[in-house]
Amino acid sequence: MKFVFDLDGTICFKGQPVSEKLLIAFEKLVKQGHEVIFASARPVRDLLPVLHERFHEYPMIGGNGSMVAINGEIISTVSFDEETLKNIFQLLRTYDVSYLIDSDWDYAYTGPVTHPILNNLDPQRLAKNVKLDKLQSIVKILMLTSNNMGEVEEQLRKMDVVVHSHGSEGVLDISPKGIDKWSGLQQLDVKEGEYIAFGNDANDIAMFQHALYSVMIGESLQLSPFSSEKLLLSEDIENRIVQRLSEFGNTNLITKLEA
Repeated sequence: MKFVFDLDGTICFKGQPVSEKLLIAFEKLVKQGHEVIFASARPVRDLLPVLHERFHEYPMIGGNGSMVAINGEIISTVSFDEETLKNIFQLLRTYDVSYLIDSDWDYAYTGPVTHPILNNLDPQRLAKNVKLDKLQSIVKILMLTSNNMGEVEEQLRKMDVVVHSHGSEGVLDISPKGIDKWSGLQQLDVKEGEYIAFGNDANDIAMFQHALYSVMIGESLQLSPFSSEKLLLSEDIENRIVQRLSEFGNTNLITKLEA
C-alpha cells in the first residue's frame, strides 16, 4: 500500500521539522513493504528542510502538485501560461497585492517582514529572492495581503486556475489549471484507490477523493466531507498518528479496507 502525507498541520507542526518519532514510523511502513510519499503545498525547496536527509530520496509532490521529485531530483513541473500570468499580474497591480511567487527553485517575495509564511520560506537559503520579472517559470502563487482580497478572489475564480482560500490566514493559494495533489500523484503513476492519504486542509480534497482511505488531522469544514476518519489535534497527536500507522501497517486491516 502507498501512504501519502501532507506536511504542514498534518505531520509537521508550528514550522518545526517532522519529528523523529514520525520518521521512524514511516520507515517501519517501508520495511513492511509499503511506500511513503510526501505531498505538500510547499515547493520542493521548502519541503526538504523539514525532512531528515535520509528521506530526501522519497517521492515528493510540491507546490500542491505543480512539482514532482524522485530520488532528490525534480522530474516534472507545471507552470502558468503567459496569458494567465498577464491577467494575474494585472490583479497584483490593481489591488496592491503582496505575494510569494515560486518558480521551480527561486522565488519573489513582497509580503510583510513579519508574515508567518517567512517561518517556512527557504530556511536553508537554498534559493534566491529575485524580482518577479527574473523568474524563469512560475508554478505557484500565494497572495498574502491586498486592499480588497474578496474582489481578488472573485476575479481569480473566473480564470482557468486552481484557487484555495486559507480563510484563517487570509491567504489565496493559486496553482495552474488542472493542478492539485492528485494530478501530482498521477505523475508518480499512483492509481485511484491504491493509497491511504493523510491531510488537514482544502488543498488535500482532490487527494482524499481518489484515496482508498483518508485521515484528516484536525478540523477542516471543507475537507471533512471527503475524510474517512479524523484525528483531532492535541498534544498527543503524533503518538496517535504513530499508533494509526502501526494499525494500517497490518496487512489484514488493509485487506479489509480493500474489500
